Amino acid sequence: MKFLLIHYFDENDLDFSAEPDEDDPFERELQTWVTEMQAAGVELHGGRLRPASEALTLRIRAGERLLTDGPFTETKEQIAGFDVLECESLADAIEVALSHPSARLGTFELRAFWE
Repeated sequence: MKFLLIHYFDENDLDFSAEPDEDDPFERELQTWVTEMQAAGVELHGGRLRPASEALTLRIRAGERLLTDGPFTETKEQIAGFDVLECESLADAIEVALSHPSARLGTFELRAFWE
């Protein structure tokens, strides 16, 4: 089964505008997790997103295209990244998600893809 693991973080707690620092212990831990999960065939794809301040919200209403700067919802946490996982079961996906280093810092949402 494929799962989308969505990472939510309070942008006040982490600097999302900076490039990852390869010398940072957390970044090394994160890279180790990615390498291990990719080698196991679990992590199919993942990525870090730019800050929410650079986002656009897009809608069409009554035939009119509406573009708004930033995220539309008022929330403390923003989507910061994602991983696409391939796991045998939801229980396996939960274990993989909880082994992710970022689980200690923010909130994850785990959703299965429609097969």
